[in-house]
Amino acid sequence: MLTSHRGQPSPLGSSLHDQGVNFAVYAPGAKEVQLCLFDQSGHSEIAKITMYRHEGGLWSVFVSPLRAGALYGFRAAGRYAPEKGLLFNHHKLLLDPYCKDFHGEFTWSERHFCHLPVGTLNPSDNAVDMPKSCVTDIEPYEGARPDIPWSKTLVYECHVRGATKQCEFVPKPLRGKFLGLSHSNFIAHLASLGVTTIELLPCHAFISEQFLTTKGLKNYWGYNSLSFFVPHKEFLVDGNISEFQQMVRELHRTGIEVILDVVYNHTAEGGLDGPTLSLKGLNNTGYYRMVGEQAQYINDTGCGNTLNIDDPYTLKLVMDSLRYWVEFMGVDGFRFDLATILARTEHGFSSQHSFLQAMAQDPVLSKVKLIAEPWDVGPGGYQLGGFPSPWREWNDKYRDTVRRFWRGDAGTLSELAKRVHGSHELFEHNQRGPLNSVNFITSHDGFTLADWVSYEQKHNFANGEDNRDGHSENLSFNCGVEGQTDHQHILALRHQIQKSALITLMMSKGVPMLAAGTEIAHSQQGNNNAYCQDNQINWLSWPQSISERCSQNRSAKGSWGSDEASTLCALIARLQEIRCQYAIFHHPFFIHTQDERFNISWFNKDARPMSEDDWHDSHNKTLIYMLTDTLRKQSLLVILHAGSDDVAVKLPVIAVGVWKLTLSSAPPTETIEQGHQTQSLSAHSAWVYQSHNEDLKND
Repeated sequence: MLTSHRGQPSPLGSSLHDQGVNFAVYAPGAKEVQLCLFDQSGHSEIAKITMYRHEGGLWSVFVSPLRAGALYGFRAAGRYAPEKGLLFNHHKLLLDPYCKDFHGEFTWSERHFCHLPVGTLNPSDNAVDMPKSCVTDIEPYEGARPDIPWSKTLVYECHVRGATKQCEFVPKPLRGKFLGLSHSNFIAHLASLGVTTIELLPCHAFISEQFLTTKGLKNYWGYNSLSFFVPHKEFLVDGNISEFQQMVRELHRTGIEVILDVVYNHTAEGGLDGPTLSLKGLNNTGYYRMVGEQAQYINDTGCGNTLNIDDPYTLKLVMDSLRYWVEFMGVDGFRFDLATILARTEHGFSSQHSFLQAMAQDPVLSKVKLIAEPWDVGPGGYQLGGFPSPWREWNDKYRDTVRRFWRGDAGTLSELAKRVHGSHELFEHNQRGPLNSVNFITSHDGFTLADWVSYEQKHNFANGEDNRDGHSENLSFNCGVEGQTDHQHILALRHQIQKSALITLMMSKGVPMLAAGTEIAHSQQGNNNAYCQDNQINWLSWPQSISERCSQNRSAKGSWGSDEASTLCALIARLQEIRCQYAIFHHPFFIHTQDERFNISWFNKDARPMSEDDWHDSHNKTLIYMLTDTLRKQSLLVILHAGSDDVAVKLPVIAVGVWKLTLSSAPPTETIEQGHQTQSLSAHSAWVYQSHNEDLKND
């Protein structure tokens, strides 16, 4: 027989004790809060227990005997006044915002809506269509962490399901799951590329929007959070949340970090006409941003609502969630979706926001990797370069400049030099360096690298919005034919430009990021907004050559195949080796003039230092730069030629030795003239030289 008494208001959520379970929830405007217990099927509500009120709007109850696995939810009664943003409706079963696991699935129905129509209270009970919060006894994460410095980091942005769903080198039960990513064969692939850090698209439990399910689609990317603590259940093999810990532990054992793409800017509850699932029914006007005294949601996310981080308990929810994923799930950092929102007050973005200050002083979170997507759709939402140290930021200016350069746009040379140099004008103003720039050419959002050189127009008809969704300007080009072709010359050109872009990315100062599938030339068939495509459009199709290599667990250097995927993989691996060999890529500060050790020099095609005229020549599409380490007597020369014609370039003279061609995106032809080495550059090609007889030891 169950007994209950007044519990403790902290910690929030359910806490397992020897004699039972303590439940605590924050619902400051509620008149009554009930704890609802369910049988193990989750179908039958077996008890309703009135919770005890504490100061500050907290409620608690201690129930015994109760054990791990107990299923529950909350019902909050209070004033229903939509015009004031008050949405209390005791007919709605609410998911515990702090639950660490839940049982059952979410099903769309009209019962989830607090009012139907808006303004008229909906008396339908939604419990049958809601997952039930579950009491857990999960232990904190144990195990050594890789602690990869930013200077050695290569990020691999990856979707849990799409990465291994079609992986023949991963056992079938693990495909599309967390444990598929940590299988030894998939880890061997990551290691062969030199990947140090895997960045996972949303892993917090999420649901698909109703407008997608009615069209037979689903939210594949996962930017529609239902819970900030529960791992997405579809990614589990046996439904046990400890599988996430197991994945992290296996990746850590091989020296690979795990970063989560997290969505704390909005939730799946949408706007006023959206469902009431958790936060809305507990403290709607506190958890979400409203327009003044009105009940109108501020929609800086484009998703119906915006989380109100200015509210102390909303801030606490986010901080507690982040800390949980580090301390209990073992993750090494976070990439924050629409991060500007998290530092926005009612007056706009502030680099002194309480969230940023809280992160900086937190003894746990201040030590992990933090990456901002520094924009949202609200006023003043574009804040690239505005975040404080130690934050890193996605650099979309890098992406766009590299794309424009290799597309052949005129007048891009000086802008490209800034990006290759680490974007000093964006980060140096507040004492940050080139390693604060996360450089990328493609990500989950937009064209893949293969599609970037294959499509000039988006092809999003499968999304069911008549091709209106997605960006219309992708800075892309199709090399002469839109989409798939059998024309060998065009296929060769596309392959070469992909290699040229990868050389640019890896030979730039900053932190490089690859979108999963880049290394195997994955195509989304021209879809540049594939957020709702849970199919072959998003699932990586692994070539036989890569499957065989991974099945043999070959992660170290060795022979690669000659097919397109193998050559891209080999190129990435070699470029990462070079980055690790040259200390100049690890240098945390910008180099403007010769310093005590490092130097960067820019040359024209005649091996003379770049002049003002050279920089402002809009027809100049050849960037040549030399990176020098005087202590080691190392020099690295990079040549990027985006012109459509071949061109001869003199290589600058170096004090010791001669240049040795290390790699290129096109077949080399090299001649020597009067002490100068002269290289004939193919159109759309990139070249990397190392000074001969140099010391290649790691610093």
